[in-house]
Amino acid sequence: MQEVSHEYFMREALKEAQRAFEMDEVPIGAVVVKDGRVIARAHNMREITQDATAHAEVLAIRQACEAVGLWRLIGCSLYVTLEPCPMCAGAIILARLDRVVFGAWDPKAGAAGSVVDLFGVERFNHHPEVVPGVLAEECSSLLKEFFRKKRL
Repeated sequence: MQEVSHEYFMREALKEAQRAFEMDEVPIGAVVVKDGRVIARAHNMREITQDATAHAEVLAIRQACEAVGLWRLIGCSLYVTLEPCPMCAGAIILARLDRVVFGAWDPKAGAAGSVVDLFGVERFNHHPEVVPGVLAEECSSLLKEFFRKKRL
């Protein structure tokens, strides 16, 4: 099978972020990919669910575990439009995802290098590959537009 680009899957995550935007949720989207196809997709749902843990990454990881029938997501990659926060980075590590690909950096809560790098903590038993900055401008623009509209 021909390898599909990181940009292709990040565009799928951006579709989820757009759904969040339309629901007045912070526009962050995520997809989990296994064997070149999307097996889970989610967007932020914190406001709708009133659940602090309803981040796009956590929801996508839950769906992916259900799809594969295991809690270990070995052979899977997570694409997310914003650098994961500490909670989501922890979930990524615990789910044993092979790779996390993100769009925009998060200078306020990023846990892949902006504020802290949880993926680089040597004592943890799993270290996913991290691919930052894929379609960063598009991912960042959607977030900026959302917060600009909130301030009006």
